[in-house]
Amino acid sequence: MPGQSLEDFSLAHSEDNEISINVGGFKKKMRSNTLLRFPETRLGKLLSCHSKESILELCDDYDDAKNEFYFDRNPELFPYVLHFYNTGKLHVMGELCVFSFSQEIEYWGINEFFIDSCCSYSYHGRKMEPDQEKWEEQSDRESTSSSFDEILAFYNDAAKFDKQPFGNVRRQLWLALDNPGYSVLSRIFSVLSIVVVLGSIVTMCLNSLPDFQLVDSYGKAEEDPRFEIVEHFGIAWFTFELMARFAVAPDFLKFFKHALNLIDLMSILPFYITLIVNLVVESSPALANLGRVAQVLRLMRIFRILKLARHSTGLRSLGATLKYSYREVGLLLLYLSVGISIFSVVAYTIEKEENEGLATIPACWWWATVSMTTVGYGDVVPGTTAGKLTASACILAGILVVVLPITLIFNKFSHFYRRQKQLESAMRSCDFGDGMKEVPSVNLRDYYAYKVKSLMASFTNLSRSTPSELSLNDSLH
Repeated sequence: MPGQSLEDFSLAHSEDNEISINVGGFKKKMRSNTLLRFPETRLGKLLSCHSKESILELCDDYDDAKNEFYFDRNPELFPYVLHFYNTGKLHVMGELCVFSFSQEIEYWGINEFFIDSCCSYSYHGRKMEPDQEKWEEQSDRESTSSSFDEILAFYNDAAKFDKQPFGNVRRQLWLALDNPGYSVLSRIFSVLSIVVVLGSIVTMCLNSLPDFQLVDSYGKAEEDPRFEIVEHFGIAWFTFELMARFAVAPDFLKFFKHALNLIDLMSILPFYITLIVNLVVESSPALANLGRVAQVLRLMRIFRILKLARHSTGLRSLGATLKYSYREVGLLLLYLSVGISIFSVVAYTIEKEENEGLATIPACWWWATVSMTTVGYGDVVPGTTAGKLTASACILAGILVVVLPITLIFNKFSHFYRRQKQLESAMRSCDFGDGMKEVPSVNLRDYYAYKVKSLMASFTNLSRSTPSELSLNDSLH
């Protein structure tokens, strides 16, 4: 068709002829009768053009000699457009970006209604619910970056000993104290620490039993001497443990910024504060009310159980899960708050004249909280038929509300548990016997992949908000 005039263009392509399409270097000849099946699309409108100006309104360039239409678009997505013209159906592969694909078919004038039923549900689900995927990807990026940063921080801390006196000895002691399982010495130290923590907790519990409570000649309760010995030994061990870790720490200024070190400090502070308070009370009887402060501080010994987090991968993974699952936890609390507010008001309206336990809305809040969390103390129960039906609905709603976010939180816990195991394995595999020989093993491929994915996502968001940058988005995809 070389040399054909534009006046004959429409007439020629109304017959069974072919036109040349060039999409970003991808060339394809298409039959006119195939394009005429969809006259409202961009390629279908080309067949009705009578001038070069009207042609250039639909394509980026036109070669008169070759009768070739050029489109500056992504050539990797054009095969999906060709498949549509041949079959009348659109198919979307799972690895495609739904927003990029949506922009592409919009450019070619193809409606989303042509997406086949096998791909429609997945396509619209991914397009209408991007926030959840964004949350999960953000959590994965944060956890991957966190794991990488933790290993680098560990490596940098270990390198600091090379410039310090007795660096190798202090490094080995630091690894043994801070990394349970690193060596035989660290395992022995870890077992002793766990035994002392559990012994301290058991002693505190037994001391509350009437059989072990003693009373002096003035009728004042005092602690069993046997338990007091165990308590003093535990405090001595915890103090020694904290001071030893502080003495071999690579950076004294950052020592108490670590959560586990703060837990160690909080486990012994109540004892020493109680000791000071008792000395003050004995010297100044007018300050006898301070003795109650000492009793409250003694109860804080229960927080020593958190010291087990240093020796338990599961507890550390639980802490990381709560840190990165604040959205899911927030949703859970929001759902519970809404349900409690609704059912407490309903129960109050129904039961206020029949049941004294549900005569106020705050009392109904307690009942709704116990019911929605499926605890069911049974201290307050509705008596009327309508109240029992309300209670049944409250319990069923509570089960659904609690179950919905739990799966997401559990999946994150599994992820962080595996990540923590890999982190511990990387730390234990490092050999610092004669100084720094090697960098701890890090999966740089995964870390780089997540960083590039984050960069690509930012470009995609820019393209969605700025139509003039569509060509940039196409070149990236």
